[in-house]
Amino acid sequence: MARSRFLPDNFTLTLVAVVTLASLLPASGRVAHFFEGLTTVAIGLLFFLHGAKLSREAILAGITHWRLHLLVFAATFILFPLLGLALRPALSLLVTPQLYTGVLFLCVLPATVQSAIAFTAMARGNMPAAICSASASTLLGVFITPVLVSLVVLPEGGAVASSSSLDAIGRILLQLLVPFVIGHLSRPLIGKWIQKRAAVLKFVDQGSILLVVYTAFSAAVIEGLWKQIPVSALLGLLLVCGVLLALALGVTTFLARRFGFNVEDEITIVFCGSKKSLASGIPMAKVLFASHAVGAIVLPLMLFHQMQLMVCAVLAQRYARRAVATTAAGLQGAK
Repeated sequence: MARSRFLPDNFTLTLVAVVTLASLLPASGRVAHFFEGLTTVAIGLLFFLHGAKLSREAILAGITHWRLHLLVFAATFILFPLLGLALRPALSLLVTPQLYTGVLFLCVLPATVQSAIAFTAMARGNMPAAICSASASTLLGVFITPVLVSLVVLPEGGAVASSSSLDAIGRILLQLLVPFVIGHLSRPLIGKWIQKRAAVLKFVDQGSILLVVYTAFSAAVIEGLWKQIPVSALLGLLLVCGVLLALALGVTTFLARRFGFNVEDEITIVFCGSKKSLASGIPMAKVLFASHAVGAIVLPLMLFHQMQLMVCAVLAQRYARRAVATTAAGLQGAK
């Protein structure tokens, strides 16, 4: 059982299979155009369903805990980009310029929603605050990430699809936020139906990501992705993702304790402040970057995503065991 925590989940194995398929049979010509259109529709449907699923109560719950939210947002949108830039001398020796651009893009992404909330629940943290922080991070990322891409990624030579951050924000609003808002407004009509059919949302969620990964890697393979990235750079990328995750977990834990948050709030800060969203990041990459560059740019995110799931699963169980031990000690003392 202990070893299973460190094994990739089924979705990660499927991602690897899709990358392999794109490497061997990349989509091109009319087939590529078909998949591009299908991917756009799938992403719009994904954010529509997420909007319909998220209740206003969940958005408002915990919103008054502003100190916690500020720390989470600072970790997500300030700490990570600073780490990516500060570690450039070391990172440049370990990865190719394309992969370093992907690392910077990873650093400017919003936090993930589902896994941050799930791990907070598993670790017995502050759930209302986790729901509020993770959801707000996703929504704010629609505006903040394109600006940070223009400030952090573009100066480093990222192959962006447009030099205007306002244009990028507009396209993200149209492709991601508009379906989300329409879905949320439709919640009174379809909210209960979606809540009872979580498998539908999961299928669309994972299916849209797989479509984007296939189209992105197909374009990248045709442009010679695997000829440009040596095995040593891939190994270096694993090390880079591990270092970034370790620093994020360490700094968020230190700051949570330094500012006097209780254990429940510390758990929320650690799990919300150290996550990066695959579900939001891959669609954003498709909008923000040139099609031939997306494959290499999302590769660091894919590796970081799996790494954060495995490490945080172990960390959440440690927090949960500590909470059980503390409760047991308190009951024993009461006797």
